[in-house]
Amino acid sequence: MKVNLINIFEKTILEARLSIFGKHISQIEILGPENPSLPYVLPGFTDAHVHVESSMLTPAQFARLAVVHGTIATVSDPHEIANVLGVEGVHFMIEDGRRVPFKFCFGAPSCVPATAFETAGAVVGAEQVGELLASEDIGYLAEVMNFPGVLNEDPDMMTKINWAKHYNKVIDGHAPGLRGEAAKRYAGYGISTDHECFTYAEAREKIDYGIKILIREGSAARNFDALIPLITDFPDRIMFCSDDKHPDNLVEGHINVLVKRALALGYNLWNVLQAACINPVMHYSLNAGLLREGDAADFILIDNPQAFNILETWIDGELVAQNGTSLIADLRSGHPNFFECRPKTAAEFLYPANNSEAQIRVIEALDGQLVTNEWITQAKIIDGAIVPDLEKDVLKVVVVNRYRPAPPAIAFIRNFGLKQGALASSVAHDSHNIICIGCDDESIARAVNLVVEARGGLSAVGAGSGHLIGLPIAGLMTDRDGYEVAESYTNIDRFVKDTLGSTLKSPFMSLSFMALLVIPSLKLSDKGLFDGENFKFTALSL
Repeated sequence: MKVNLINIFEKTILEARLSIFGKHISQIEILGPENPSLPYVLPGFTDAHVHVESSMLTPAQFARLAVVHGTIATVSDPHEIANVLGVEGVHFMIEDGRRVPFKFCFGAPSCVPATAFETAGAVVGAEQVGELLASEDIGYLAEVMNFPGVLNEDPDMMTKINWAKHYNKVIDGHAPGLRGEAAKRYAGYGISTDHECFTYAEAREKIDYGIKILIREGSAARNFDALIPLITDFPDRIMFCSDDKHPDNLVEGHINVLVKRALALGYNLWNVLQAACINPVMHYSLNAGLLREGDAADFILIDNPQAFNILETWIDGELVAQNGTSLIADLRSGHPNFFECRPKTAAEFLYPANNSEAQIRVIEALDGQLVTNEWITQAKIIDGAIVPDLEKDVLKVVVVNRYRPAPPAIAFIRNFGLKQGALASSVAHDSHNIICIGCDDESIARAVNLVVEARGGLSAVGAGSGHLIGLPIAGLMTDRDGYEVAESYTNIDRFVKDTLGSTLKSPFMSLSFMALLVIPSLKLSDKGLFDGENFKFTALSL
């Protein structure tokens, strides 16, 4: 094929003839200067850190949507399904991904369970991590969230890190807000990346310690604007990632959106493409081609470097997407799961007040961030129970253990903006118990029970109606057609915003992180209210 070859290594654009034999590029013949009448070819995009499960789609369905946007590979942490199903879940992801033409690089989850302060469905110990890392199917040690364990040289954590070093595999980091000497020590253990930086200063400091920065722009956490200036001075230290991306957002775009945004802001084309195409492949030693003779024929065609519209995506010499249409087959999968939970009554969500003057700690959610604040307010008490205070936008949040019978954990939260009803989800990082936020106990029970009856899913109730997206695979994913799932998600998201009143950009994604204890400041696990700053449980009442 005759094209304009965008050579990121040489920083040139020249007319060329690209020849493919089987799965590889057999020849690249330079024909002359750039010819604007021809399409432009460049290596495909790589998402440098993503939890495929957060798309609510199987790997096969995820790939089917992603290739339309020029994505040919992902560095995928199967941490979420591992928290439900253990190593069996990791193998499910690998096998499902194998069925489609796409370059998945799965990691060995390093922190399952993420903490000892929540109930997960499985444990992935140091020896199991070692066995995973010994496999050619596993490319790296996935994000080391337990940075206190690293700094304190926890034996289990050290063994996992040493296994990665033994097999010469990359170690991914996760250290939100870690600065100074502690961050330097963390990097010194071989931690090579961090996708959790939310300020320029933090990221800039970590670069000095040898850490590569993944600029994250997902459905909930969005750090692109704060971190993109780094690409000018450190193009070899930057990658793009989504971390967590819901299906509606995946239909709209992927890494291509970040590329277009960066170029629209005036950042250098070669720096941007190095971050989007080259750096992840080189850092993780991916089997993805980089548009060189002998490489796998993994590339994309665009109209031009100004508009950057994706015309075609090729993987291993196969055309997998063309003019906005995916050519990957719509495949069904198995439905492994672990869901042992009975329906709940509204009475089980009652929270008795200790005294009539109680002040309470409230989780303050921040739109577009995983971090939360602690907010103190006077409790609203009716009939001896602390209840939601809609005038202050204080709602009830509960976490229900989905793995064994247990009383629900109960707390309060603000900034979700609901005026009626409730929303619930079995996608609740990291242990994936059922999390629900609501305006009253009856609505909370209804929303939770919809999820229980489906053995996993997203639900929303209010205004006399109820909505559900069933997630039968580990309570995290479905193998339904990805475009249908995206449409269903768009509808339930619109219902939560337009009918129930939520003011958040992505209420379900934000909901899923309210149980993520490794991100400060205040979160809720199935065992109780958790102080993420001091890493211990705390009381609701002061």
